Amino acid sequence: MAGQRGVVDFSTGSIAGKILAFALPLFIGNLFQQLYNAADTLIVGNFLGSEALAAVSSSGSLIFMMVGFFNGMAVGAGVIISHAFGAKDSQRLEKAIYSDIAFGIIAGAVLTVLAVVFTPMILRLISTPESILPLSSDYFRIYSAGIFFSVMYNVLMGIMNALGDSRHPLYYLVISSIINIVLDLLFIAVFSMGVGSAAFATIVSQAVSSILCFIRLQRGVGDVRVNIRKIKLHGKELRGIISYGLPSGLQNSIIGLANTVVQASVNTFPAAAIAGFGVYGKIEGFVLLPITTFALALTTFVAQTTGSGNLERTRKGIREGMLIDVVSGEVLGILLFAAAPFVVSLFSSDPSVIEYGTKQARIEALFYFMPAISHASAGILRGKGKAIIPMFVLLGAWCIIRVVFVNIAMLFTHDIFFIYLVYPITWLISSITFLFILSRIR
Repeated sequence: MAGQRGVVDFSTGSIAGKILAFALPLFIGNLFQQLYNAADTLIVGNFLGSEALAAVSSSGSLIFMMVGFFNGMAVGAGVIISHAFGAKDSQRLEKAIYSDIAFGIIAGAVLTVLAVVFTPMILRLISTPESILPLSSDYFRIYSAGIFFSVMYNVLMGIMNALGDSRHPLYYLVISSIINIVLDLLFIAVFSMGVGSAAFATIVSQAVSSILCFIRLQRGVGDVRVNIRKIKLHGKELRGIISYGLPSGLQNSIIGLANTVVQASVNTFPAAAIAGFGVYGKIEGFVLLPITTFALALTTFVAQTTGSGNLERTRKGIREGMLIDVVSGEVLGILLFAAAPFVVSLFSSDPSVIEYGTKQARIEALFYFMPAISHASAGILRGKGKAIIPMFVLLGAWCIIRVVFVNIAMLFTHDIFFIYLVYPITWLISSITFLFILSRIR
């Protein structure tokens, strides 16, 4: 497996070189994923106006909450797979992969049904304004109908990353991103089909990427080949996946829930504020890419080297990976601070939307070194098999404190400034906490 082109074995060779070799295609792949996620917002904002843009933006946190759970589960499953890969335990590796795929199929199907059925109730729970509720319902329900493919893509990509193959997910994301953008332009700019067609374009592109990932696994990643007839749950491996993955999945979902509560507060402001908040969220997704990418690379690195028993290499890689993560995140944050008005204007020509988005950037962008510390620390701890620690840290800082702060602030003043301010405050709290924990763990 280590010798196959496109597969990275972290147990030997240059640490920084291996991390960068693994992270670069992963970063580019995630960049394309962000591009096709942002395509809906950008094209809707430019062709359908601010209310349609607000409708798409209003459900962003909900979508993250749903998909984020399975993304976190995939990261946890990846730890089990990486441990088995590093230890060269082929039997355990095979069972873990098949259990992970089976779990994704079952959970993805259940989530799809629930999300479609309860769309109107969910949107009303987050205070979606009546003026944009019909458009929001169209977008969210159609997106939910295809959420199974998003879940399966995260599961399959997580398996490939855990095996050291970050290149092929990149290729598939490039293809699906192109499909999504072309369909968005065709449906909205040419045929004027409305916001629901943007969600449908996303469904099609996600289906393509998940199918391509499965075909790749069937053909083989290293010595591992998936046989569709062997896909089933294995009790011991499933318990391991849940043990490692559930904390990460719950962490993502709880953060998504907290952001949804914050979104409910944002939804009490004018449509331009909702649109500006949503636009900034898309832009922030691009800035956070290197941060989350290097954190995932650190998880895989730490898991593989821990599995191989090379603890000195693990410690050295943690130091180098953390430095890369923090520097890359802060550099992009500085660039965003300077270019905020121009970048926001790419999504909307409405001066009010640009003003809201720029104001948020100017408050948050210079502090991206702090989420870099938090994400990298969480990745390190997951790789060490201590996924429950980052779950509790981020639950406390990014969820409980964030929600309490916003709700108390809104009791005293209806000023969106305090919603923007809560992010750097909670990043600071989580960063200090993680650095203290890492200083105590060997």
